[in-house]
Amino acid sequence: MPATTVLSARALLIDMDGTLVNSDAVVERLWRRWAAEHGIDGDEAMRIVHGRQGQASMALLLPDRSVEENIADNAELLAAETEDVEGVVPIPGAADFLASLVGLPHALVTSANLPLATVRMNAARLPMPGVRITAESVGASKPHPEGFLKGAAELGVEPADCVVFEDSGAGIAAGRAAGMRVVGIGSRAAAHEPDVVVPDLTGVRVVGVGDGVEVFVG
Repeated sequence: MPATTVLSARALLIDMDGTLVNSDAVVERLWRRWAAEHGIDGDEAMRIVHGRQGQASMALLLPDRSVEENIADNAELLAAETEDVEGVVPIPGAADFLASLVGLPHALVTSANLPLATVRMNAARLPMPGVRITAESVGASKPHPEGFLKGAAELGVEPADCVVFEDSGAGIAAGRAAGMRVVGIGSRAAAHEPDVVVPDLTGVRVVGVGDGVEVFVG
């Protein structure tokens, strides 16, 4: 039986897509269509898009395009994503995980904007955390650490006292750049060497201890 890792923290910062919500069906459907329209290999696009804001992904995939074109294109893609919830489901264990955080310091930190985050959390029948950092909250996309640093600041906690939950390479890099420990969720995370990785949230248990939390992983 694998050993259990115990992480002590004062707050938890949690990604959405791939961590709480499985939206891969929508992401694959719409981003592969976008890639085909722009002559980009679909597999290459999928290696880039997870964890990043749309315009940041577009900037990597189409480096010669203007920022304005990418922002405009991303607005259209976000609208399409917000209308498409077919196949959006919770990550196993997500409901119980979020229920265990009631009364404990935590925040959602996602590259989605607030309308998309709200639609996907509702589609997965998961409660929206009271503190959330969305695309509108930051000037830089993951892998930049701004979102996680803002989440820590909103909760009044030092970055080193936070544990991040992430599935993507960009998100894991952002958490590390923020000086935080990272719990990786799922197969995408395993390739990016987080501090510890589990297949899904059924392998995570959180307990309040004093003014902080203990996270049992494994």
